[in-house]
Amino acid sequence: MTINESSSGVRKAAVLVAGSWGTALASVLASNGYKVSLWTRNEEQAKEINATRRNAKYLSDAELPAGLKATTDMETALAGAELALFVAPSGAMRQVAGQASPYLGKDTLIVHATKGFETDTLKRMSSVLAEELGRPQSSIVVLSGPSHAEEVIRKQPTTVVVASEETDKAERAQDAFMNNAFRVYTNSDVVGVEVAGAIKNIIALGAGLSDGLRFGDNAKAALLTRGLAEIGRLGAAMGANPLTFAGLAGVGDLVVTCTSTHSRNWRAGSMLADGSPLEDVLQRMGMVVEGVRTTRAAYELSKQYHVEMPISTQLYAVLFQGKSPEDAVGELMGRLKTHEIEPLA
Repeated sequence: MTINESSSGVRKAAVLVAGSWGTALASVLASNGYKVSLWTRNEEQAKEINATRRNAKYLSDAELPAGLKATTDMETALAGAELALFVAPSGAMRQVAGQASPYLGKDTLIVHATKGFETDTLKRMSSVLAEELGRPQSSIVVLSGPSHAEEVIRKQPTTVVVASEETDKAERAQDAFMNNAFRVYTNSDVVGVEVAGAIKNIIALGAGLSDGLRFGDNAKAALLTRGLAEIGRLGAAMGANPLTFAGLAGVGDLVVTCTSTHSRNWRAGSMLADGSPLEDVLQRMGMVVEGVRTTRAAYELSKQYHVEMPISTQLYAVLFQGKSPEDAVGELMGRLKTHEIEPLA
């Protein structure tokens, strides 16, 4: 018997934290035969999940599998886990990882499914986890792709990618998550997968704003297309493989996040269109909107890597400098003429 198995041989996994995406992925693992501990700071949330098999705040209509149990005790959550999945918001990832570090087994597979950057340091989530957990960054796996929690929890067909520099780690994650409703591909381009997953949230904010202002399908198609160009330019400058942006983590996730009312980034952008202040929108959302935090990070990264990101820059001005959306669009449309196909870096 290994340290990651109980006396009955049941595989164990821990998922940190119990938001909508964490809960959906915990359900995938439980459906695949794992005994899953879903960690949350909220005692009432843990009690509700265990008593009712529901996570009312995030996925109110979905019944959770019997193999999933919530806990507020980090040591209990991680005890004997062969896989630890981090789904904390980007702003809380370092804190959650630091709290988890003492209880992780040396052979525990570390996976994260958070789409964002650490705002203060501009680091990707795999870097944050590697630092806090004392693991090689090459061993961290990132899970990303076009995947709304509301559909995953109902076992609607979904396809994602898991990326790690260490092929065996990516394949272990693939085996853990893949089933008939949740197809998983592997990729070695961690940088590309993380950059794509983060920056597409900015473009989704813009898409919601565009839809809220009734700019039409032409404008939205242009926004997605030129947004993908921005993702590619920044990613390439940071060392990514440009082909990643044509895949699930790139165009796939961009399309689903920019075109669905399930997307909290799209919803936040749509709310901003009526002139509501950002603080009011975030309060009304009641959940983390990663695109807002990521817009700050992308603005700084574009300067650090000397990459032109006009859409992200204009959204930064709308969110944090009081610029009107109409003026931002006018400035984007009035930019100097250029070629469509430009070098990525």
